Amino acid sequence: MQIPAVSLRGISKRFGDNIVLRGIDLELSAGEVTALMGANGAGKSTLVKVLCGVHAADSGEIDLYGEGFNPTTPSAAISAGVVTVHQSINDGVIPDLDIASNLMLDHLARPGGGFFLNKRNIRAEARKIAAAMALDVDVTQLVSALNLADRQLVAIARAIAHKPKLLILDEPTSSLSAKEAERLFELLDRLRASGVAILYISHRMSDIRRIADRIVSMRDGRISGVFSDTPLDFEGAVQAMLGHSMTDTNITIPPAGDPILRLDNLVLKAGSEAFSLDLHDNEIVAITGLVGSGKTELAAVLFGLEKPIAGQMTLRGAIYAPKNQRQAINAGVYLCAKDRASNGVVPDFNITKNISVPFLARHSRFSFLRFSSERATARRTIKDLGIICQSDVDEIDSLSGGNQQKVMVARWLAEASNLLVLDEPFQGVDIKARHDIGQKIRDTAKGRATVVMVSEIDEALAIADRIIVMNDHTIVGDHRNENTDLAQVLTQVTGQQRDQTGSETYAI
Repeated sequence: MQIPAVSLRGISKRFGDNIVLRGIDLELSAGEVTALMGANGAGKSTLVKVLCGVHAADSGEIDLYGEGFNPTTPSAAISAGVVTVHQSINDGVIPDLDIASNLMLDHLARPGGGFFLNKRNIRAEARKIAAAMALDVDVTQLVSALNLADRQLVAIARAIAHKPKLLILDEPTSSLSAKEAERLFELLDRLRASGVAILYISHRMSDIRRIADRIVSMRDGRISGVFSDTPLDFEGAVQAMLGHSMTDTNITIPPAGDPILRLDNLVLKAGSEAFSLDLHDNEIVAITGLVGSGKTELAAVLFGLEKPIAGQMTLRGAIYAPKNQRQAINAGVYLCAKDRASNGVVPDFNITKNISVPFLARHSRFSFLRFSSERATARRTIKDLGIICQSDVDEIDSLSGGNQQKVMVARWLAEASNLLVLDEPFQGVDIKARHDIGQKIRDTAKGRATVVMVSEIDEALAIADRIIVMNDHTIVGDHRNENTDLAQVLTQVTGQQRDQTGSETYAI
């Protein structure tokens, strides 16, 4: 009988009175991709941190290929062959170093590895690592100059360079385009064939369908289900993860209200086609498209971070041309940014401060900040969005990634607005959190227009009254969310001829 690559028996962990892991028993096999699903707070991140040496388990045992495995530091775990790519990209790269240094950093950090630095050799080895990942970049370029997707690929390439026995990936495709994600999947196929055990944490069904050999569900610090029969039971895995079935969202499209924002012949990029768009009161519009389609650029224009090449915007009948984000906020236009680590969360602030920071003037009187007003708003939004925390003054870094995302959305839902733009609000959150966020967005939609930038068709179908498709920085499709022709949407997303095979894979 083949020895498991990793065997966990009775792994438990608590932080104070909070029991996070409750006797985890799990085996991971060589040459197999195990998808790990769990609601935010289920214990996934803590389990990963025990495996990669960030936390020590309070009890239980771990074996790596039959040998006792008890890493006390991340470097010890890496040396043993357990390598992790964390959900926060900045945990896997150092922005102020060039790509070559990032890819070779762990080699240089070994005793004697960096005594004599030969930049030519370092860059040559880095190019080999990048080529294995099909990463077409100049290795002398600073990581800080890369976009989010390329940073993610550099972090993954750095991990794979260790030739891991167990590779742990936490939401690795959250910033990747469909083409980049498929490149990653092909690499994982090769690693699996070579005998690497892979633990793949994701809530994207498109990822799991493509790559997983089995699904493990977690709930409340325990393994709640293991699904390995072909075809994989996705519905059963979700039910095991949540403790109940997840009913489909039934969208009732309200009558369109008055126009809130009008875009007239807007041009986002030199050479791209102009487009016009009306956004109405009480209307939720999902804008979807591949990475680079123009979604994020449009969000930046709406929030005053960038200027359009041409065209005009009117907000409630008045010319709207914000020069910066403060002017946009003053006009009642809010943006929940895509990358919460870089553009959303303020690490040194607690939950209350993170929610109130753009609106301090509204919580002040005679230049004095009213803490009671701040905390009342925070407590209300915590309750409304089901943010899991001990209190409103918890440090933001104490929350799981999904609950941090809820705080970022709560920040902009806490105050009335004319236009609310949410750029990838479901990024890195589980199915239940996605439902909670989506329901709150719909419940509060009256009085404003809402635009939600999403990367997956399923997310658009679950929240929107109307689905807009962007390609090459212009609008190529406009669909009412009723009996939507998904094949046509996919054709517009990719810019290709309509698929004649009847494919049912619509995630992008």
